[in-house]
Amino acid sequence: MLHIEDANKYVDQGIELVMQYAPKLLLAIIVLLVGLWLINSFAKVVDKGMEARKVEPTLRHFLKSLVSIIFKILLMISVASLIGIATTSFVAVIGAAGLAIGLALQGSLANFAGGVLILFFRPFKVGDFIQTNSYSGTVKEIQIFNTIMTTPDNKRVIIPNGKVSNDSLINFSSEPTRRVDFVFGVSYGANIDLVKETLKGILDADERIHKEPAPMVVLSELADSSVNFTVRAWVDAGNYWPVFFETMETVKKTFDTKGIEIPFPQRDVHIHQAK
Repeated sequence: MLHIEDANKYVDQGIELVMQYAPKLLLAIIVLLVGLWLINSFAKVVDKGMEARKVEPTLRHFLKSLVSIIFKILLMISVASLIGIATTSFVAVIGAAGLAIGLALQGSLANFAGGVLILFFRPFKVGDFIQTNSYSGTVKEIQIFNTIMTTPDNKRVIIPNGKVSNDSLINFSSEPTRRVDFVFGVSYGANIDLVKETLKGILDADERIHKEPAPMVVLSELADSSVNFTVRAWVDAGNYWPVFFETMETVKKTFDTKGIEIPFPQRDVHIHQAK
């Protein structure tokens, strides 16, 4: 049977434990509640800041969750420490696990970091035509780990973001206008003034070619078998290839009509009869 003395002893010990841990437990609960409120508020501020900078929604939600999880883990460690739970070994285990995971996923983490940089700084966006890592194509998706693009011949290319962020990149769609460059060669017997007048007339007749900056037609080279003219004109980015191909065809037809010869490689064969 439980004696009165033993019961009183247990009651006294219980009261002593309550008096010892109740303030710590109460403080821990207060810190936990206030900490969760501050973390949620901070996560919302971070999300609004990224929204103001027009960060991709996928990256916004991911970073918001990542920030929230990291601070909540730190909060739990702090609360455990307030109660009196030793957290040194717990922190060491988390650090060792993080190091092991980081080494195992080194390549994936590099691609993830590259994806974050691409989505945050936006060197290109979905729909842009870019050239990177020896590939050219239209961007279809920007994922956390990969960038997916389609080549002009409709091949699907998946490039790790680590390579995209660390390699040179050309964005052909970033500017509203582009310059179209041509080089046309004519024979040495052609009338230079007529050639320049013909080329300028072709450019002026095309409404897609901008008047400012004005198109340029200059004699740029006296080559071995041709007199070369450099032609430069500014167009809307979307009209680059239509203007390029159609101008090439128009120049050939117009030169033929006006008798302007375009030289091509020729070989003269002389036959000597034996006497």
